[in-house]
Amino acid sequence: MGIKIIGSGSCIPEAVQENSKFINNSFYNPDGSKIDTPNTEIIEKFEKITGIKERKYADNDLNASDLGYIAAKKAIEDACIDPETIDYIIVAHNFGNVKYNTDEIDVFPGLAVRIKNLLKIQNPQCVAYDILFGCPGWLEAVIQAKSFIKSGIAKRCLAIGADTLSRVIDKYDRDSMIFADGAGATIIEDSDEEGGILSHKTESYTEDQLYYLFYGKSNKEISNNTRYIKMNGRRVYEFALTNVPKAIKMCIDEAGVNIADVKKILLHQANAKMDTAMGKRLYKLYDLEFDEDIMPLTVKYFGNSSVATIPTMFDLIRRKKLDNHIFNSGDIIIFASVGAGMHINAMVYQY
Repeated sequence: MGIKIIGSGSCIPEAVQENSKFINNSFYNPDGSKIDTPNTEIIEKFEKITGIKERKYADNDLNASDLGYIAAKKAIEDACIDPETIDYIIVAHNFGNVKYNTDEIDVFPGLAVRIKNLLKIQNPQCVAYDILFGCPGWLEAVIQAKSFIKSGIAKRCLAIGADTLSRVIDKYDRDSMIFADGAGATIIEDSDEEGGILSHKTESYTEDQLYYLFYGKSNKEISNNTRYIKMNGRRVYEFALTNVPKAIKMCIDEAGVNIADVKKILLHQANAKMDTAMGKRLYKLYDLEFDEDIMPLTVKYFGNSSVATIPTMFDLIRRKKLDNHIFNSGDIIIFASVGAGMHINAMVYQY
């Protein structure tokens, strides 16, 4: 009757990086000039704008594929399934495995096959592959899984989002305080129950928007050619506010649901101020007031863990471990994300 998420899991690293840990950093502008503003003011302004107080970093001996495996194992156990019955493992990430204290990006072989190996799945009919789709990667993996199942190619899929962005940040860039590590996973299958995925929308903007997020040199002139995750924060903010609410509205209208029936909106967690602004902009499209309680925020403590943010949040709510947020049977949930590409995706889901 519906294509549903039947199990979820997450891996939230234990190491906490509080804002105070950046107090001795030397920050530089993109043009190489040193920022003379005291770090106490930089951090205070950063927290006010983003809402981020702390973030989680992976243990030094764990890579993105390890985090993805831990989340996947929990999702499989939650769904009470035999992992040999999984038809597809789709892993979203941005930088593959980056070993601690190195600048080496390792994506050969891919993370999906490494996770399949760690799960000890022997079935060769279980196809494992990676996708690079920016922060919307996990949600796009779910959308691909839905397409496989609907077409009859697959019956059950595992969608994972895993990243260790703390290992690709430029310590001389103020934006380094945004990024974090983590993983989330979900089992998707064709269910006899009604509901599940009701509609979805994906868009790619690749003109002037292409390099709003990119891989570039350090803000400070250094002796090597190492590159780091970079972004034009103002452009990303404006792009998200303009385009994400419209994409969500198209999904809601296509699903034929009333926005008044939406119980939760799970947005990619990069900036609390931006997420709240997108929520307000969405409801304004319907001439309605936005209730902030409908939108859980994890960025305050988890930072931006990219592809892991939405599945982690979803898993925590399912397990009743996120503030006072819960899912009830039949609830209408919105998923939406924006990120490098620039990509946008959204999905309407009935729990």
